[in-house]
Amino acid sequence: MNFTKNAGTTDRALRGIAGIALIALTLSGYLGAWGWLGIVPLATALIGWCPAYTLFGFKTCKDCPAA
Repeated sequence: MNFTKNAGTTDRALRGIAGIALIALTLSGYLGAWGWLGIVPLATALIGWCPAYTLFGFKTCKDCPAA
C-alpha cells in the first residue's frame, strides 16, 4: 500500500479545523457520538495522506512526489 502524501497544505489545514471543530462540538454536548468522526479528518490532516484520494487518484499536494 502506498502512503505517499497526497494532501496539500490548504487541504490539510481545512481538514484539521473541521476535525477539531467536530470533536469540540461533541465534547461541548452540541453533537452526539457522530462528532467523534472528526478524528478521521484530523488524522488525515496530521499524516498528509487521504485513502480516498489514493483510491480515486486525486492529489492536492503540488510538491509531493508522484506515486
